[in-house]
Amino acid sequence: MVKEVERAGIPVVHICTVTPISMTVGANRIVPAIAIPHPLGNPKLSMAEEKEIRTKIVETSLQALATPVDGQTIFEVKY
Repeated sequence: MVKEVERAGIPVVHICTVTPISMTVGANRIVPAIAIPHPLGNPKLSMAEEKEIRTKIVETSLQALATPVDGQTIFEVKY
């Protein structure tokens, strides 16, 4: 699905926990997530820490979305 949306000219960011799978399906902009059961956070953390993690993942994704890429690129989240 990611490749088809990109083919239509719409940039896509794939937030995922297993980046090799994203590479296999051909995603161009990849942002690593936290863990399979909780990709955008960690329920063991406080609400404030959760919000900080989620904010950083979304900010990284927005930066990736605005970044021109030539092929597959993994954008690391800076915690």
